[in-house]
Formats: sequence, C-alpha cells, structure tokens
Amino acid sequence: METLEFTVKIKTNPDKVWKVLWEDETYKKWTSVFCEGSYTVSDWNEGDKIHFMSPNGEGMNSIIEKKIPNEYMAFKHIGEIKDFKEQPLDEETKKWSGAMETYRLIPNGEFTDLVAKVDAGEKFVDYFKDVFPKGLEVVKQLSEEN
Repeated sequence: METLEFTVKIKTNPDKVWKVLWEDETYKKWTSVFCEGSYTVSDWNEGDKIHFMSPNGEGMNSIIEKKIPNEYMAFKHIGEIKDFKEQPLDEETKKWSGAMETYRLIPNGEFTDLVAKVDAGEKFVDYFKDVFPKGLEVVKQLSEEN
C-alpha cells in the first residue's frame, strides 16, 4: 500500500471548499472523474458509516474516522459493496481494508490549500495519480466560481 498525496491551491476560503467537497450536488460533479454518476449514502457524522456508490450498485463501505468542519475529513475504507449490499471481507479485500483517505484544508492568505491523501493498492497507484488531480481541479473550479 502506498500513500499518495495531492495538493491544489484554491483562491477562496476553507468554508467554500468544504461545501464543494461534501455537499451532494458538487460532490457528484467532482467525483464524476472517478466514476460517472457516483454518489454517497451517509449522514456525514464522525464515527458513522458512509457508502461510496456507483449507479450500478457497486462501491465501498467506509467509516468517517474524523471530521473537523472546514478543516479535515478522514475516511477509513472497510470493504466492498456489490448489488447495493456490504460484502463480507475476502482475502483480496483484507489487503486494503483499513486504508485511509483524508482531506485537509489549510488557510493560506486569500487561498486555501487542499491536501488530499489516499492509501492506494499497487494496482490503483497509476489510476489515482492520473485521476485524483483531475478531481481536485474540478473542486478548484467549483470553489472559485462566484
């Protein structure tokens, strides 16, 4: 497992970036670079489950490990979802279960630095290196719109 880090400088305040990241409408826009039509099922409270879903019923079940509004969000990925149902852990899933994905917003003058980190299994490293910057660029565009 490799931890990848991606950073983007956004000309707005952390509050606006936070809203773009996690409000339903804008979340769907920036995550569409990973999977068209992706969405979440969650009440967005620290310690609670979150399902990261694709329209065909596949995805990941995770836990919101830490949430500090306008500052930090951490997800711990637990297992897979198929046909809209959480799957028991198998040998392949156990290799990545517990992987983390975090988002930190750092005020920087009139900018906000968004730092995203993701634990990636070997077969996903190149994919994330290609796609994650594209997703963060969409976050930047949406955040800088007036």
